[in-house]
Amino acid sequence: MRLLITGGAGFIGSATVHAALAAGHRVVTLDKLTYAGSLDNLGDGPLNSNGHRFVQGDIADGELLATLFRVEQPDAVLHLAAETHVDRSIDAPTAFIDSNIVGTVALLNAARRYRDGLTGERADRFRFLHISTDEVYGALGNEGAFDDASPYRPNSPYAASKASADMLVRAWGRTYGLPVLITNCSNNYGPRQFPEKLIPLTVLNAIHGLPIPVYGSGSNVRDWLYVEDHVSALMTILERGCPGEIYLVGGRAEQRNIDLVRRICRLLDEWRPNGRPYEDLISFVSDRPGHDFRYAIDDTRLRTSLDWSPRIGIDEGIRRTVAWYLDNEPWWQARCQGRWQSARLGLGAVAA
Repeated sequence: MRLLITGGAGFIGSATVHAALAAGHRVVTLDKLTYAGSLDNLGDGPLNSNGHRFVQGDIADGELLATLFRVEQPDAVLHLAAETHVDRSIDAPTAFIDSNIVGTVALLNAARRYRDGLTGERADRFRFLHISTDEVYGALGNEGAFDDASPYRPNSPYAASKASADMLVRAWGRTYGLPVLITNCSNNYGPRQFPEKLIPLTVLNAIHGLPIPVYGSGSNVRDWLYVEDHVSALMTILERGCPGEIYLVGGRAEQRNIDLVRRICRLLDEWRPNGRPYEDLISFVSDRPGHDFRYAIDDTRLRTSLDWSPRIGIDEGIRRTVAWYLDNEPWWQARCQGRWQSARLGLGAVAA
């Protein structure tokens, strides 16, 4: 297949590009290259060879999209381009509306026009796979899990923007007959995740001897999904999923934030001892506004109907991830412009 992957220079997007190329697909990557995207994520080889073409651009650019669809003739779209960091959405929500909602509509319109011009087998096999988040469902208490019938109750500007995008994708499927698929995943982690997220932030603050911030009491719970497992789910859904369906993708690896941070600190004590426990650097800070207490996913549909399950457990995944950041200092130094910065975001101080 020939795939158009939006956001393909980001964390999950680049992992998807690598997996698609390894599976023999031809890939066109479209990425705006905002702060979280990097050509380094796509590897050391030529960007426009071996079945891969990179295009820098905005998914909200209708003229660019029309040209891409006409020239590249994709068999499917995997839509991963998005602003994703909750804290940034609290400080400056407008960027999330522009990218996650307005950009998604532009992409849907371009895909619809393109698909309407296809005939026969090519029209039948076209797919639009929209990748979203479990945060659209809001917060859970101590029990239960989200499933594909859970109501949408987003509690942050980020979650609201992704919920809006999900609903638009569904509407384009029902109203215009675009063959869409939607996935909602739990917290991803792994190599090449931008250092603002919890796991790389913990690793890098620790090795720089800086306070490791933990929101509130650290009791908030997330389900963790290794990025390679998420990508394997996406490829499975793209190839065998039923258009119009929603598939939840989880790792079944719930962790309290404080327990996850302590797990990372213990690994660093083992691999890079500095004379005192890294846990001494943990600093409990004021909680994020509207911080959801717990997320958990019931991914039974995906596991039973498409025979998918994650292969990397939380123990192995965390070890792989911490080792990658320790072994790839040039990558994160480049992301941090030569020095580590860890300014607190998400306090709602900037209105936008």
